[in-house]
Amino acid sequence: GIDSLAGPSEVLIIADEAAHPVHVAVDLLAQAEHDPMAAAILLTTDAQLAKQVQGQVQQQLKDHPRRLLTEKAIAHYGLIVVVDSLEVAAQLSDEFAPEHLELEITQPWDLLDYIHHAGAIFLGNSTPEAVGDYLAGPNHTLPTSGAARYASALGVETFMKHSSLIQYSDRALHKVAGAIETLAEAEGLPSHAQSVRLRTQLDAGGSKGVEQ
Repeated sequence: GIDSLAGPSEVLIIADEAAHPVHVAVDLLAQAEHDPMAAAILLTTDAQLAKQVQGQVQQQLKDHPRRLLTEKAIAHYGLIVVVDSLEVAAQLSDEFAPEHLELEITQPWDLLDYIHHAGAIFLGNSTPEAVGDYLAGPNHTLPTSGAARYASALGVETFMKHSSLIQYSDRALHKVAGAIETLAEAEGLPSHAQSVRLRTQLDAGGSKGVEQ
């Protein structure tokens, strides 16, 4: 099998008035410099911060060594949105299910209750995504393209497998036989139903029913 279909890379930043526009801008560029298709998104409750970040992105792009590539990503997949509340930002983030989510807000831990779908979450203004990429330790292979709704980062458990073990007693099988037979017949699989029926029905002589 395969681990995942990873990429293009993504960052979504939720920021409030406590965030530093220079830091938010460079974090957006740090994602955009990966790839012309990389997504760099800011959701903020502060309209002034949104304007400042937009200006900082343009300013920092001027001397960027990967300017052409990074500009393409920002032009096509960069987005700044002003939202009414951090809870709304969390809801929008969950719909996007980003690979990387930065919470550059005053109380990042308080917002975690509203976050359900993200590959890796970076909490606070002192935790840029680069910390996770190079040093902090979480696996760098993360779900992208919305896959964080149902998948997690690559981990040891990815390389482990298990088998399901099922055992019913005669009494337990009798209790559920009717339901199994009904479902099997509805699906048009008569031998499935019969495999239960033959085990649970007794013939007139008290032995298991076997057709002659």
